[in-house]
Amino acid sequence: MAIDTDTSITTSLLTLLNVSATKSGKRKVSEEVFVPAEKLNKRKSARFSEPEPTSQKEANQPEEIVPVEEDNVQEQGPETSDGTDAYELHFGTNPTILSDSSRDSVDSNSWTTSKTRQGCLGSAVLSVPANSAIPETDETSIDILERLRTPFQARQSKKPREQIDLQNDLLSALSSRRDLYLTSTPLDSRKSIREGIALHAVNHVTKKRRRVLKNNERLAHAAKANPDAEPPQDTQDQGFTRPSVLFLLPFRSAALDWYSAITSHTPAPTFQIENQARFTSEYGLPPGAVDKLTDAEPGTYPPDHVETFKGNVDDNFRVGVKLTRKSVKMFAEFYGNADYLSSIEVLVVDQLDALSMQNWDHVKFIMSHLNELPKESRDTDFSRIKPWYLEGHAGYLRQSIFLAAYETSEARALYNNSLLNVAGKIRTQKHWSPVGVPEGIQQSFVHFDCVSPKDEAEKRFHHFTTQLLPAVLKSAVQSANTAVFIPSSFDFIRVENYFKKHSGVTFAVLSEYSTNQDISRARQAFFQGKKSFILISERFHFYKRHVPSLTSSDHCCSCGYFFTEFLSYPFLDEGVDSSDVTCRVLYSKYDWFRLERIAGTEAAAGLIKAA
Repeated sequence: MAIDTDTSITTSLLTLLNVSATKSGKRKVSEEVFVPAEKLNKRKSARFSEPEPTSQKEANQPEEIVPVEEDNVQEQGPETSDGTDAYELHFGTNPTILSDSSRDSVDSNSWTTSKTRQGCLGSAVLSVPANSAIPETDETSIDILERLRTPFQARQSKKPREQIDLQNDLLSALSSRRDLYLTSTPLDSRKSIREGIALHAVNHVTKKRRRVLKNNERLAHAAKANPDAEPPQDTQDQGFTRPSVLFLLPFRSAALDWYSAITSHTPAPTFQIENQARFTSEYGLPPGAVDKLTDAEPGTYPPDHVETFKGNVDDNFRVGVKLTRKSVKMFAEFYGNADYLSSIEVLVVDQLDALSMQNWDHVKFIMSHLNELPKESRDTDFSRIKPWYLEGHAGYLRQSIFLAAYETSEARALYNNSLLNVAGKIRTQKHWSPVGVPEGIQQSFVHFDCVSPKDEAEKRFHHFTTQLLPAVLKSAVQSANTAVFIPSSFDFIRVENYFKKHSGVTFAVLSEYSTNQDISRARQAFFQGKKSFILISERFHFYKRHVPSLTSSDHCCSCGYFFTEFLSYPFLDEGVDSSDVTCRVLYSKYDWFRLERIAGTEAAAGLIKAA
């Protein structure tokens, strides 16, 4: 989002984009029930900040008067300007938390961590820069402007108590301006979470716009009172470019969900939505199209698969959203290069688990270019730029919000290495239970030694080709009707090439690039015994959710969601005995996140420790 310093039009720009659009050239399961975490006895319920009392004179005047047309008159409502406002404390001209010691601690990756409880968000790990004085904050206070808070509370009053508590605890955490990583977002709570984060984003833009308008007013009054005098020097309130909030999303359907969340806080007739028909047309399904996922009988497809792939799943898009006092304009202008990333103050990355199944390099590209100095000035008034932008310190104040259904090593690395917020960061923790599998299946977890993550791919491939695969080929039973499930795309290509050159066995391949005809042929050949092995990439199963019907199988599995499905499908055929089905999981200590989702947190810790 961004702000115009021109007093004729006051706008804010919010950006929704898929990471693949930043580079040229691209290419019946039960639903988890969300149970709100029990609050600690000493923790108070999150509450909205109360407006500060105003004098009679202030009550009879608009809070901020802008000498422009009526559309740009500042909205009514209390705003603190004495340095106690949470937005001003963090994003103001000279935030006290942005000290040399706090930046040094972040740069050296030196954090002080502690376990905490975030209400309905559950257990969490709080990290703050070591040896730095971080101001204490009211962990139960919610910093939302009255103009946005009142209608939001009215809508909340119609929701179940657990949803209200979840949203309030979420907004409380966000009001601290710390980074937040929700590592496990249940399906039934995602809409509420989106609404809460969208409110926080709209609140951020509104507060930034108010500050700009107030300073515009001061400058105009000062110039009118004494045209020859120097203008006020404390009016730094902007970044280099206009966009200040960025959403990274995997599909157009996700952008449509976030659009709905944002516009729920800008309802008609108070706000006018511009280009709404075009946006819903381009980001929804074509007229007359049938969504086979949502129209299917409940239980036909796994709920998480329906939630991820319903609607328009095109992954190449970028759209700007402009917010004014009375309107929301879709398809606002975009810069032609990555300059729009230079002044991002709030970053939201949704469905990290889905993004990890796309091109992760695109995510890293975005993260590496956030808050870099722009290549062009873009008509910037440098007298209005906040000092910490000019000093190259914007990344230390950016608030990042990560959302995922489950953790991956890529997402944790991003959290550890790319989030530099000197206010600190919060990461929720989930205790996983073992996944259910049909009783009687022979399961074995095979460990291979690896001392460095850089060597992990090579060590895994070596163990698979020299020990695991030869043992399978020696077995008359397991050398046929065996499925090999491979999480990494690079490993998948390597294993496929190895099978072509060295294995001496027949095999079929299922990857994310397989057409429906390819899938049908591979399944038929495997089922009829014409192919002894079938190689399946994790991305294939993620996108297609298609499992071959097996009579006996040996799997190398990763994700807990998929593990149960693979081990259950053989029993769709009659006459299959559980003793005929075997499963081998090849793992190292660097597979902790996948292993935890399969064996459960406690058992996974035991497997890693015993290895």
